[in-house]
Amino acid sequence: MLNIAVFGSGRGSNFQAILSAIETRKLPGVRIVLVVSNNSDSGILDIARRNGLPSMHLSERQFPDENAFTDAVLASLARHGADFIALAGYMKRVPQRVIAAYRNRIINIHPALLPKFGGKGMYGIHVHEAVLAAGEPVTGATVHVVDEDYDHGAVVLQRQVPVYPGDTPEILAARVLEVEHQIYPEALALFAAGKIRVPAPLQH
Repeated sequence: MLNIAVFGSGRGSNFQAILSAIETRKLPGVRIVLVVSNNSDSGILDIARRNGLPSMHLSERQFPDENAFTDAVLASLARHGADFIALAGYMKRVPQRVIAAYRNRIINIHPALLPKFGGKGMYGIHVHEAVLAAGEPVTGATVHVVDEDYDHGAVVLQRQVPVYPGDTPEILAARVLEVEHQIYPEALALFAAGKIRVPAPLQH
């Protein structure tokens, strides 16, 4: 059983896709044990509460420094028995100690075909604006392992989405989001089934 904590900042549509896959038995071996958001008004917390799932608002602003915040995150994960983390629209950098404690057990979904259109500043509508500005014929979504660099870890799953003449960033974002909702549960299913083995990073 994969006991996952889901981190998010916004409306929680990818979280809802994961939850729906669990409820319809399309995602066996996965249980959501905690939902965390840095935004107390986020939709992801509303969804968690409506479904009776443990949830909490955790923000660096609540703590005197990053170390205290990281301690609280790690303690919360341990208290709820989380052994895996899924980032679903989480707009904050994951603390390094959390990444180290959950090495190769944190994944994120990005609305582009990494390594293209990834990195700092490439989030939300900015990604789709950049894709259109570059004249790309296709874009897509990527589930990847989280490491210390933005959008850098090993790719788990990718799926392409066509770019059509006349697309706006908003129209393209909606088309990509549909694919995100498909591949995120698929990626979690691969981890739950033990079909993903991410090599340990080289020690320097």
